[in-house]
Amino acid sequence: MDEHLTGSMDLLYADQFHVDLYEDGISVISVEDGLDYLVTGDPDGLPDWIDPAITEDMTVICAPSHKVYNAASSAMDLIDAAGALDSVVMTSTQASDWSIDKIKELVENDKIRYIGKYRAPDYEALLEEDVDLAIESTMIYHSPQVKEAIEELGIPVLVERSSYESEPLGRLEWIKLYGLLLGKSEEAQEFFDGAVAKLEEVDTDAISDTPSVAFFSVNSNGSVVVRKPGDYVTKMIEMAGGTYALSDITDEEDNALSTMNMQMEAFYDKTADADILIYNSTIEGGLDSIAELTDLSDSFSDFKAVKSGNVWCTDASTFQRTTGAADMILEMNRIFAGSSDEEMEYFHKLK
Repeated sequence: MDEHLTGSMDLLYADQFHVDLYEDGISVISVEDGLDYLVTGDPDGLPDWIDPAITEDMTVICAPSHKVYNAASSAMDLIDAAGALDSVVMTSTQASDWSIDKIKELVENDKIRYIGKYRAPDYEALLEEDVDLAIESTMIYHSPQVKEAIEELGIPVLVERSSYESEPLGRLEWIKLYGLLLGKSEEAQEFFDGAVAKLEEVDTDAISDTPSVAFFSVNSNGSVVVRKPGDYVTKMIEMAGGTYALSDITDEEDNALSTMNMQMEAFYDKTADADILIYNSTIEGGLDSIAELTDLSDSFSDFKAVKSGNVWCTDASTFQRTTGAADMILEMNRIFAGSSDEEMEYFHKLK
């Protein structure tokens, strides 16, 4: 196929996928988990120059897809931003689990139909709706029989890895992939370019002393859940002009997760003197007051940031809103510079 190669998709930050572009509207998507997808715009077949044997190890997707089953919640916001939300007809996330109001309303009103959890979807519904693409997160690897069953129905399955991107704008750059698959490449590129341009507004010079920042939550067992150094959230903190207070921690389990658990004593030793605390509302729910934080552990009362009142919490929809990376960095920059008097979209200060 090399003689028919015309170029590749221009990617600035994403490293979890690569797209080669060929003649006749053919694209080959290579994802870091080893899966390859051949994308064609011709529903009647492939060009003669493609050896059918090549496609035996590839999933063939006919684009643009018009009826998508999206079981990867992080992809929904990207699809919406690309202007292709009307292509999504089904989801594996029920209305009550959506924190994005627009999506929640669509699922509640059956405009996007909930067909069960990703590990047990309604296969008959997929057939009845004539779904032409299923998008799954890597959670599907815990239920490989589901992926196989969907493929046996003749529905191509794309396993996306945007959450594995270590660069904040790498996750956002997956919008280009969805633009390609859903016929919205120009719109996707325009949105991405606009987000990148916003970062020019980040003013690290407005920060007199670089603050140390802890980003965490407390789970039901009382352990503190923190981001590993090098994670995209820690890089957002750095891009906004701060330093991650846990930059020297190591994960003894050495797994692929972007988070790890710490005992409160160890967390205290590392972050008691941090200038700013940011509580992650995504898993355990949000907080509205410092009193709610100290109720989780008396130890928080002795934290420097608690004493100075510099404690923040993320909005509940923050991590379903993949497109908000640039805006989150801008808001962090305002927090770090002490110029956060105006109402913010992704963070609120604990009183």
